[in-house]
Amino acid sequence: MAQWQWQTTNGSTYLTCDLLADWSHGFFSQANWPQTPAALTQALNAEAQVFRVKQVHGNRVMDTAGMEPVPLQLVGEAADVPAGNVAQSGAGQTFDEADGIFATSHGQAVWACSADCTPALLGDVKTGQVAAVHAGWRGTAAQIVPEAVKLFLAQGSEVADLRVALGPAIDGSVYQVDIATAVKTGGMLVESGDESEVVKALMAMPLPPVLPDSEAGKARLDVRRVNGLQLEQLGLTAEQYSIAPHCTFQEPEQFFSYRRTGEKKVQWSGIVSR
Repeated sequence: MAQWQWQTTNGSTYLTCDLLADWSHGFFSQANWPQTPAALTQALNAEAQVFRVKQVHGNRVMDTAGMEPVPLQLVGEAADVPAGNVAQSGAGQTFDEADGIFATSHGQAVWACSADCTPALLGDVKTGQVAAVHAGWRGTAAQIVPEAVKLFLAQGSEVADLRVALGPAIDGSVYQVDIATAVKTGGMLVESGDESEVVKALMAMPLPPVLPDSEAGKARLDVRRVNGLQLEQLGLTAEQYSIAPHCTFQEPEQFFSYRRTGEKKVQWSGIVSR
């Protein structure tokens, strides 16, 4: 089982996963607020170019070949933006709308932000290429992490060489949603049927991505587990991905949670290509 560790570098506090030991990376905590990627990259690789997007809860993954890096003057940029949605800001720069970034060259730091949604960092151990993805339930329903995997494969990666870390997010045990949302998010994992049949099939899976709820018409949804199962459908093994043992909702001392407080604050997750 992959191990997760807290790190502190240059005053920044962040989690790392040993599946991604080949890369400088970090899932940063609320202690780093209001720093944004331009500043946080200093803790990972001060020489790296920085790339981020305006997140829109979709499944578009951009590659850095068509993007402008964040200017160095934005090192002190503030990040007072809605949870899971990065606003246009900073020295007149307009950020592309997407929810994932794939690094096409070495020395590129790619970033995603989240509050309860799932931050996913991906890497190829042979090519050194990486991606950062923001996967809320909408993006997960639209299979954004598989879209990122497709970019790796299009660049010549082999499935067996991919590693994925799914960072701190709201845990399924406390994430109440309506039945329709649970079905939209996890429905592709099982054979089609009506809502009740799909929910029953999802709840019957090993380590189920959907759990029962005491309130009628509701269920508990484990978005990270859905992403993991999507990866397995693509041929990755359970040893190739890891889910952080941290819940944003249940750990107020470490993480912002929009579901818990309604605050428009986020934490950032980034990885540097090699």
